[in-house]
Amino acid sequence: MRLDYLAVFMVTLILFPWASSYAVSSLVLTVYDDGYVKVEYEILPEEYSSQIELPLLGGHYENVIVEDGNGNPLNFRLENGSILVYSGEADIVRVSYYTPDLTVKEGIVWTLHVETNDSFTVVLPENAIVVDLSDIPLEIAGNSITMPPGNQSVSYTLNGRAAGEGNEAGSLPYLALVGGLAVAGASTYILWRKGRGRSMPTREEFERKLDNVDLNEEERRALLYIFDRGGRASQAEVREAIGLPKTTAWRMFRRLEKKGLVKVLKGRKENWVELKL
Repeated sequence: MRLDYLAVFMVTLILFPWASSYAVSSLVLTVYDDGYVKVEYEILPEEYSSQIELPLLGGHYENVIVEDGNGNPLNFRLENGSILVYSGEADIVRVSYYTPDLTVKEGIVWTLHVETNDSFTVVLPENAIVVDLSDIPLEIAGNSITMPPGNQSVSYTLNGRAAGEGNEAGSLPYLALVGGLAVAGASTYILWRKGRGRSMPTREEFERKLDNVDLNEEERRALLYIFDRGGRASQAEVREAIGLPKTTAWRMFRRLEKKGLVKVLKGRKENWVELKL
């Protein structure tokens, strides 16, 4: 019986490639003192998708858990660095596991290496000090760092110790990093404010622009809501304001992004939607 199920599962994936369509809503990597990393995916299956094939980070996986949004377990199978999940009618799929393969240690410096097509959040140990980043992060909040997609790395030390401990020079990499990120963040914010100030139309002008775009009523209400919030709002705010389920709202934001009307910005806990005026 088990073999029959797997055979049907694999044949379905081969004959219906659309069945593996999904979007990664969030990816969180929680790093522990011993270098182990807990990987947590939250996935939104596409409409009519009943199976998901998700490439996994790392090569060894421990304590793998796959469940829907209500915490009910889902059937899955590990194969060749991927996980095959039978999502059924689940609106949300959560995958979590532990792996030792994402971190390496040289001297007292640990480095987390991640290559992914999605932005991700790294939660470092409480006693960690960041000494190097491969790119400017999207967000820093306490011991959490949200990094953009790509081949990224985060280097850190534990127990408040950095290379060169015992002299002032030892803290320079960390101070330079924080200072550089602060300047970059401030400059980006100022440019965004200036650009926003130049391009922001009146509400009446914006409504006239929407009249020339093929939109349904929910899309129009969502865009007007974001406009009334200054051109930027969280997805949760928008979907609550217009009364949409999470997956329906996600599909709507994706359509609007494809039309070039909004830009979806991934945050640590919640995605944001910004008008492209």
